[in-house]
Amino acid sequence: MLFVWYPKCSTCQRAKKWLDAHGKAAETRDIKSQPPTAEELSAWQEKSGLPLKKFFNTSGQSYRALGLKDRLDTMDRAEQLALLAEDGMLVKRPILVDGDTVLVGFKEADWTAALG
Repeated sequence: MLFVWYPKCSTCQRAKKWLDAHGKAAETRDIKSQPPTAEELSAWQEKSGLPLKKFFNTSGQSYRALGLKDRLDTMDRAEQLALLAEDGMLVKRPILVDGDTVLVGFKEADWTAALG
């Protein structure tokens, strides 16, 4: 199990506490210092069944600074993946990867349903 997070993010901290409380061991990776590659993001997006747009941290400073709210819909998949891989702070977090299960963001009910 891989847990991609930003340690200073309160949502990520809650997710980490949830994992610990449920005895779920996971390798942790700091999204800022080790952002996911375009290949990883592509694979995770396909496994998750979510649109790629859901992998963007729409409340982050990087997203706003780049004006992505207005630009994202005009970009193709490769451009979006390249942007995400370039700046880990653009990626919605946390991301939990467990085999074919990929969870983006932390909603306790979703995590409980997916991981028990």
